[in-house]
Amino acid sequence: MTILQFSLLFTLISCTQSNGQSEANQQEELGAHSHIEHLTYSIAMSDTTYDEKITRTEEEWKELLSSGEYRVLRNKGTEMPWVNEYNSLYDVGVYICKGCGQPLFSSETKYNSRSGWPSYWAPISEDAVEEREDNSMFMTRTEIVCSRCESHIGHVFEDGPDPTGLRYCMNSAAMKFLPKDE
Repeated sequence: MTILQFSLLFTLISCTQSNGQSEANQQEELGAHSHIEHLTYSIAMSDTTYDEKITRTEEEWKELLSSGEYRVLRNKGTEMPWVNEYNSLYDVGVYICKGCGQPLFSSETKYNSRSGWPSYWAPISEDAVEEREDNSMFMTRTEIVCSRCESHIGHVFEDGPDPTGLRYCMNSAAMKFLPKDE
């Protein structure tokens, strides 16, 4: 077998394996989100119980979230910039937590920060998110978590636009967008 034939065979096997993997991921996505599928913009906007905590075991989180969402929400991961679902979305609606469905950000405060991640100058309510000190990545940052389920959503920086001067830099994988009802 020549090197060229071996390379072609290796590429073919790799593609076949990655297709099976993406099918498994698609199946995993179908099982995830059943806890928030019923939510609409109107239902989410009527939710003002920010002090109601939700706790789940790690096994329950793994059942509710896809592996990518679990990595971001529960393991404080960060998705890739520019290629995430909501970076360039500017439709009217609300962004809710994929962990518990709590409203987090309104499209009214979303702006193009040119960072590659969806950015907002304020959360939908001060009570919707909590700040925590994050000393990972050899720096100190301010982590943003959902106040209801304590899932990691992103970070906040002090380089945003008026009126707050803040940039809430969030992960699309941590949120679900609900368009405003017609």
